[in-house]
This record gives sequence, structure tokens and C-alpha cells, in this order.
Amino acid sequence: MLLDEFPSPPMKIVEIDVRDSTGLILAEDISSLRNVPHYTASAVDGYAVMASSTAGATTATPVILGHGSFSWVNTGMPVADADAVVMVEDTSLDGTAGEDDEKIKIFRCHTQGENVRAIGEDVMNGQRLACKGDRVTPALSSLLLCAGIERVSVHPRPRTIFIPTGNEIVSKERWLSEEKIDAGLVVDSNSEYAASIFSVWGYPLDVGPILPDDPDTIAGAVSRAVSEYDLVLLSAGSAKGRRDHSADIFSRLGRMIFRYVRMKPGRPAMAAVIEGTPVVCSPGFPMSCAVTLWSLVYPLLKRLSGARNGIDDISEAIGSAVTTEAKFMVHHSSPAGVAEWLRLKCADVEGNLFCWPLSAGASVLWALAESDGIAFLPEKTLEQPRGARVTVRLTRHVDFSKRMLFQGSDDPAVALLVSLVRQRGMDFAIRTVGSMGGLAALGRGEAHLAAAHLLDPANGTYNTSFIERFAEGRKWRRKLIFRREQGLIVARDNPKGVRGFSDLASGGIIFENRQPGAGTRVLFDFMLSQNGLTPSVVPGYNRISITHMEAANKVASGVADATLGIKAAADALGLDFIPIAHEPYELVFSERFDEHPASEIFMETLESGEWKRTVLKMGGYEWP
Repeated sequence: MLLDEFPSPPMKIVEIDVRDSTGLILAEDISSLRNVPHYTASAVDGYAVMASSTAGATTATPVILGHGSFSWVNTGMPVADADAVVMVEDTSLDGTAGEDDEKIKIFRCHTQGENVRAIGEDVMNGQRLACKGDRVTPALSSLLLCAGIERVSVHPRPRTIFIPTGNEIVSKERWLSEEKIDAGLVVDSNSEYAASIFSVWGYPLDVGPILPDDPDTIAGAVSRAVSEYDLVLLSAGSAKGRRDHSADIFSRLGRMIFRYVRMKPGRPAMAAVIEGTPVVCSPGFPMSCAVTLWSLVYPLLKRLSGARNGIDDISEAIGSAVTTEAKFMVHHSSPAGVAEWLRLKCADVEGNLFCWPLSAGASVLWALAESDGIAFLPEKTLEQPRGARVTVRLTRHVDFSKRMLFQGSDDPAVALLVSLVRQRGMDFAIRTVGSMGGLAALGRGEAHLAAAHLLDPANGTYNTSFIERFAEGRKWRRKLIFRREQGLIVARDNPKGVRGFSDLASGGIIFENRQPGAGTRVLFDFMLSQNGLTPSVVPGYNRISITHMEAANKVASGVADATLGIKAAADALGLDFIPIAHEPYELVFSERFDEHPASEIFMETLESGEWKRTVLKMGGYEWP
């Protein structure tokens, strides 16, 4: 719909020096003004000869040519009074001849025109070199110069301005200079992303000052911008809140093209034509802003610059040169009638390339930075069952043969291994699914290794009975890498006076739990039973956090009063810790673990002093 409003590029055309044209779009066809080369030239270093004089030449029966029947030429030199050039490698000087009667031996028969570049061999005078709408590449720029073209007519790059808005937005200068930022304020990351992606695309972008949520102020800025720029981008204010004024401003100043699009994230995006200039408003959440730039702005930029829109502008926009197919590791549901952008991580396990979605929130930037690629699910897509194939547009180069996939119990010490393994030339990906989830994934052939700390309430042992259940007779190996301290994590100075599990049933404590199947959840249920408590008496028992740091952050932010987790998480956030247990944390390997190229590097990294020293500094760990 947006491109339909601008079916052809603007009439702006400028004539510039060909040396300044790289990256721009030609506004007219271009033909050569001269032959290239414009003379008969040697294509090699050797001797210019008449081809007929080399008849019958072989290694065993060389032809000897005397003085005056050949001449030395370098590559690119004119060839005169000859119709072939013999490569110097196919000749030798005749040692019996004197300097005044130099002779050469030729060891291969040549044909007329061999190793000779004819006039116009590369380009002929009048030949079409490029068409209207072509982008000038470095190669084309060089060719045009050789063909005698000094100046070309091109469409200038569209001038674009990005206008950030919002009372809650602060500049990066303030964000980085102030030690404490008030709650509710966020940095202007959308301007940073827009400037970066425009630079990658090769288009200029000006970023305006941050505007407050005042309709008159924003309207004034938009009015000025449409008179100065070819494209205006407004950030935020696209929803229906009290401080969202973009729709009213667009309707007041011009004609609304659309409001809302059927995609997730990015649904509140809108566009208008104001004084003949396209104006696009992207939602304020970072991922929503990103997909608006990819799906709406980039194709529009190409149209305004005179470039032809391709069948896969999305791949160009996100910087993907390679697509691959992967299997969903988990079931995924999309909203009915809404296209969805997924940020995916991938790993190859025994010849099967699996993928799994990362955090889907529109405000989450980490998932975009961490993902291997993007999948775009069209509106008609509803359910993607486990094992369904999806096309992934890769946004980074990954050698999946070198990547090991870890699934299992969350631990920040394991996360430290990723960088160390990569520094050693291999790769390591982590998917936190809890201890039971990791063992189950190992059993399904969806992981190279797992980690577990599962207490068996029946006998007080760890992991053995669970490994036997999921291994189903296979001989999995296990390695104890450390023991770690688990306990109740509460706010600094323990304001609620939590001393033990009985306090969690007092009614005044909000608990943050872990997901079913997590070793910490198993331990918590066991401790409740030991204290004669049931889950129903613990406020917050059904609240779920996936990682230790996520749960501890709930306590640090005051959303919860207590959680069960490792000491390292409490120490990292300056929280109080009440010790409960020392538990073994074990790695479990598939039977084909040693066959993976990264296995040896991974085991060496586990034993490295660099990793162990860093882990000990985190607190709450002991080596076996």
C-alpha cells in the first residue's frame, strides 16, 4: 500500500562525475563512447609471432625462430606485425645463438589470435553498458571510465530525517554521563539503531532532537521536515494512549495512508502523505521500530532513490545474504491473521538443523543482537508444530559444524564458557530449559550435552535416577564440574524477616518460583514437603522465572519478596542469601559427544584456570 502511493521515483536527477556515482541509481541508459581496448594488445608476457610460424611445435620437436621473426611484449603492450603471442613459459632462448642473432625455441603450436586481445574485445563503441535503474557498483564505475564516460545522470539518495519523540526518552549523552537515571526514563536507542541501519544500507540519515509529547511541537517539526526532506520518520506516539498524538497530527497535516499493520511486532506503525512527502511513524519499542524500518522504510527508500524493488527486500534490509531451512525445536503459535517476525537461534545436531525462538517481546533488543537469523511468518501461518520447517534468513555467519548445543539447567558460570570456547575456534550455544528439559532434549537427539542438578526425594541422591529414565538404556556419560550453593534470596537487609520455608506460608511474602522440571523447582518442592507445607500455602508459587538471574531480579526490583536460587545470583545483585543446600551440578553427554569437532576444545575449556578463577569470584561455587 505504501509503495502504491509512489509508483515511480521522484523526478530529481543530477549529473555528477562518474567517480562520485558509486552506490547511486542511474537515471538513464548508458552506452560506451569508445572501444575497450582501443588497440590490439597482448594478453600475456611473451613473444609476438605469426601463428603460422609455430606450426608443428611440441616439447619434443620445438620450432626455432630467428632474429626478426618475433618481438618481446609485456601484458597490455600493442601487438604489431604479428597475429599471436607465445607465453614466455612456452619458450626458451636458443643458447647457441649470439646476441646479434638471438633465437627462441617454441614448444607449442599456436593459433591465429591466441593470447591477443582484439580491439573492442571487452567493450565495443556504442555497446549498452548499463540500464536506467541500475545501481552503480565499483566495477561499473571503473568500466564507465574505461569506456570514456566522464559524467552520468543519477537519482540522488533521498534525504531522510528521524524524529524521536517522548517525555520518557533521554539522549545517549545524558544516559552515559549520569550515574543514576530516574525510573521510567529510557535511552534513545531507536535513533541509534536507525542511524546504524541507514549507514549499512548506504543512505544518509539526519536525526532530529528529542521532542516532548506535545502535539503542537511535533506537528511543527513534521511541517518543517516535509519541506526539507524526501522522507520523514517519526518515532513513537503511534498507539492510542493519552500521549500518542501521531495519528491526529498526520490527519491534520496531510492524508493518512494506513494506521496499523498486521504484523507482530510493529502493529501500530502508520504512514501518511504530507505535502507530497511520505511520513512514516514507527512504534517506540525497539524491535517494533526495527521491523518497521525493514519492512516499510527500506522498500520505500529504494523506490525514492530510483532502485528496482526486488522480490526479497526483507533479506536486503536485515543484511541477510544466506537463507537456510531449520526445524522448530518447540511448538510455536502465531496470532491469527498477523504476520510475525521471529528472532531465531540455530544449532545442528547429528545432521538436523534445529531452531528456537528467542524472546519475542517488542521491547527486547538482546534477542535481536543474539539471534542467528530472522524468520518471517506470513499472516496465514497459525501453528508451527515441533519439527516443522521454517526458512531462516541468517544475519550472521555461523559454522554450525563447530557449534555445540547445550540444553539444561541454568547457571551463569556456564554462560561464561561461550566466549572462551569461541576464542579457541569453536562455538557453544546455550538453551536454558531446566534440568529435566535438558535430559529430555538429549534423549530426543536435540542436544550435544545437558546439565542437571535433580534431587531424587526418594533416596536423597542427585541425577542418577533421572538420567537412567531419559537415557533409556543408552550409555550416557556424566561429569561433575562443581558444587554450588542454593538458598533463599531476599532483599538486602531482609526487610520481611525471612528465616526459612515456614515464613513463605505466612501470607505476607510473595515468592518467585522456577519452571516445572527445573532442578531448583524440584529442590523447592522437596523442601516444602520436608517442612510440612503444600504449594497452595505459598503466595506466588505459580509465578515463573526461567533463570536464576531473572528470579533474583524480581526480588531486586521489589516485584517479589523471595526466591530460591544460587548464591552467585544474590551476590551479583547485592541481595541477602539464606543457605539451604550444596548441590552437585553435572554435565551429561550423548553417546556421540566425542565425535563433535568442538568436544575436545570444550573439555579443555572446562579445565582452564581462566574459567575457574572467574567462576570462583562469582561466589557460591566449589570444585569437586
